[in-house]
Amino acid sequence: MTGNSKYSSGMVYVTLLILIILIQGKPLYGSEHKPLGEISKEISHYADIALKIIDLAVFGKAQNRSYERLATFTDTIGNRVSGSKDLDLAIKYMYNALKQDGLENVHLEPVKIPHWVRGEESAVMLLPRNHTMSILGLGSSVGTPKGGIEAEVLVVESFEELKRRATEAKGKIVVYNQPFVSYGETVAYRASGASEAARAGAVASLIRSVTPFSINSPHTGWQWYDPGVPQIPTACITVEDAEMMARMASRGTRIVLRLTMGAQTLPDADSFNTVAEITGSEHPEQVSAHAF
Repeated sequence: MTGNSKYSSGMVYVTLLILIILIQGKPLYGSEHKPLGEISKEISHYADIALKIIDLAVFGKAQNRSYERLATFTDTIGNRVSGSKDLDLAIKYMYNALKQDGLENVHLEPVKIPHWVRGEESAVMLLPRNHTMSILGLGSSVGTPKGGIEAEVLVVESFEELKRRATEAKGKIVVYNQPFVSYGETVAYRASGASEAARAGAVASLIRSVTPFSINSPHTGWQWYDPGVPQIPTACITVEDAEMMARMASRGTRIVLRLTMGAQTLPDADSFNTVAEITGSEHPEQVSAHAF
């Protein structure tokens, strides 16, 4: 079997697996889910069609098209924080792109969305040495008081360690240096890290970026505050800075940071859901949906 044949066979398997997963959520009206084995057997009949799609995308006229479109989109629009002007530009961009591609029933649905502004932010290590850290505030985070927060650091590797050392966390900035296991498992620290730290009395939290690779670049994302728990500022830091502070802490070194964040949540903003359809040729009455 040639290298290309191995690649194509693997892609067919992955493509069919994705189709199986999507079809499990397909019937929205009036039909029960089929057993996975039955769905797998049904989907396997589409292997030749899947291979044609893959060949077109990987080796044919559509080669690199997805990458080029994504690059154009991100280069033109940039980051698209909820409630921002760039998000409005992104919605208009995608609406026009879907129309140009000939999809059906392309339209916008008005909706209210959270309007969060990151603002100016910085994190500076004061002890044991001066070091300016790369950070990105996590979505929906509150800001720090004017002048920032200056506090000692408590480094932990897990929620379990934080619970064991909860008496040490009061008045400190909790730094999570959680190992990357998988995105689905490790992202819990970004989503819930602030509230877990606040329960222990922390004044802020910094989360190691949820990624297996790093070039000293922080990875941000949305986070949620638990009801009834104090809301504290939270941001992500690089893998390198998280590991450095963990090494320092393991030696018994006292670490002090000054964290400054201008984050704030404004009243909900007007925005849109972007909707488009591809009507099936054999069963146009069936509805399948996927959101990005």
